[in-house]
Amino acid sequence: MPDTTLRHVDPRRRRGPLYRLYTAVVGTRLMGWVSRRFLWRLDPHLLSLSRGRFATGVALPIALLETRGARSGQPRRNAVIYFHDGEDVVIVASKLGMPTDPAWVHNLRAHPEVRLGGQAFLAEVVADEPERERLWKLADMVFPAYAVYRDRAASAGRTIPLVRLTPR
Repeated sequence: MPDTTLRHVDPRRRRGPLYRLYTAVVGTRLMGWVSRRFLWRLDPHLLSLSRGRFATGVALPIALLETRGARSGQPRRNAVIYFHDGEDVVIVASKLGMPTDPAWVHNLRAHPEVRLGGQAFLAEVVADEPERERLWKLADMVFPAYAVYRDRAASAGRTIPLVRLTPR
């Protein structure tokens, strides 16, 4: 996919009541089921065909994350919600709070050179707890359902990874 301009997402930007309502609906268990069964499979294709301009989560800041398979080295594409933290980009490996991490986390740990929205980045899972707390506050401003996902993951014994992407 050719380079595209990744839309800047300021997590501190005030979001209106319509956006908050939309994210509340998208964050429900029913929409999670629909997303897991259909939308996660459709979004990488939509993003690729539209050069990053269209995904099923219309109001959410979604971009195509391209990683390489940890063992195979084959290209893998997943749609992710993202936001900016200065020049860096942050993505949340929530997987709706399910008991396991998304496969792309394993892939980027093995091969940290990734692309998001067609731009090259170096990926790193954030380990510093004060930094994670700061980033969670920002993530919750972008997608409030992350708080529910964190609780769901914690009850399953999982800590949701936060991934910092540094431009290359």
